[in-house]
Amino acid sequence: MKKFAAIFRKNSYCVLLTCLVFLILSGCGSTIATPETPVDNSSTTAQTTDPAVSKDDNNSSIITSSDKDSSEAETTKDETTKDEEKKEETTTQAVKPSTTAPKGKLTVHYIDVGQGASQLIQTPGGKTMLIDGGNNDDEQRMVSYLKKQGVKKVDVLIGTHPDADHVGGLDAVVDAFDIGKIYMPKVSSNTKTFESLLTSIQNKGLKVTTAKAGVTIDLDDQLDVKMVAPVKTVDDKNEMSAVIKLTFSKNSFLFTGDAESGSESDMINSGVNLKSDVMLVGHHGSNSSTSQSFLNAVNPTYAVIQVGDNSYGHPVDNILKRLHNKNVKIYRNDLQGTIVFTSNGTTIKPSVSEWKYTAAAKDKETNSQKSDTTSIKKEPAAMTNNKETAVTKTETNTNVYYKNCTEVREAGKAPLYEGDPGYSTKLDRDKDSIACER
Repeated sequence: MKKFAAIFRKNSYCVLLTCLVFLILSGCGSTIATPETPVDNSSTTAQTTDPAVSKDDNNSSIITSSDKDSSEAETTKDETTKDEEKKEETTTQAVKPSTTAPKGKLTVHYIDVGQGASQLIQTPGGKTMLIDGGNNDDEQRMVSYLKKQGVKKVDVLIGTHPDADHVGGLDAVVDAFDIGKIYMPKVSSNTKTFESLLTSIQNKGLKVTTAKAGVTIDLDDQLDVKMVAPVKTVDDKNEMSAVIKLTFSKNSFLFTGDAESGSESDMINSGVNLKSDVMLVGHHGSNSSTSQSFLNAVNPTYAVIQVGDNSYGHPVDNILKRLHNKNVKIYRNDLQGTIVFTSNGTTIKPSVSEWKYTAAAKDKETNSQKSDTTSIKKEPAAMTNNKETAVTKTETNTNVYYKNCTEVREAGKAPLYEGDPGYSTKLDRDKDSIACER
């Protein structure tokens, strides 16, 4: 026995080696950890159903394999599967925006407020944005219309500029509804109308955010709402108008306030994408706005003119003709009342048929404008805020000088006709012998 023990001790290494070889050859090897090729079980299990990969309660990085080659082959397969799935995932993410259908509907109301402007936007997510609010005498009309549409809160309120025909009814809206955020351009006015609006805002403890190009409005997850003007700071209130572009999937709307040709040029030069399906015609269809280059940049399918009875000749014939020659469908508050556009993100449906610009309509408009212009030029008068007295050509003061149209309006002298005190070709941008018309 002692002799056998001595022999065993002497040859123990050989015996152990022999046993190990026997076990490997018999296919009964024990479970071996392979740190060279760790496998993340949480991701591998989701990618493959191969039985060679399994989860161990004590160590999720352990794999069971009959030999090293099998393990390496399995790892290569898993990595290939991961690469293919990553590639497929990347492709899916890239096309996701175009394949995701918009939900709900967008409703845009161009409210009939006579010779003024107001637009109500109701979003797919149930939010509300109000741009402008008509004249002082439109206060009750504005409140009633919003309540009729089920509005309880105005999430975003925008006063495009301080002119009374745009912000006159906003003070009543601020008083009557819960208000979210307010935007107005950094331009002031000393009129009682504008001061009344500021008082209502102050009484509710609200703040005003400056409206300018580059501002993004957080209104609805499905909408992209951006301000594209004013690009620069100037003295003229109209040229400081806030211009807003709203995009809902494949449909877009452009709200222009009273932005004139100077601001239009600034927008074009800024490089911003102005292309829109529906355009609010600037400044009620005045010659001072909707330049050919701006119209080309926007290239709308529909154009809305917010206008009422007025002595300014709005909308002027050459703007109507310009829109017609561009094959733009025209809609007018003065002839069709409130106009509502509904969008599902792909198609846009107006509530009324387009107004047809025909030869007869053109002649009627032209004759009406000639008649108005003739009577006005015989007895030119300017009314602002319904309180100013008439200004006639019998005045002989030729020393009057106005720096810009804002000064003219604040003096209550707009519009100025050729021959009137203070008239100059500098103020008459469209060269129609009438300066600073609204």
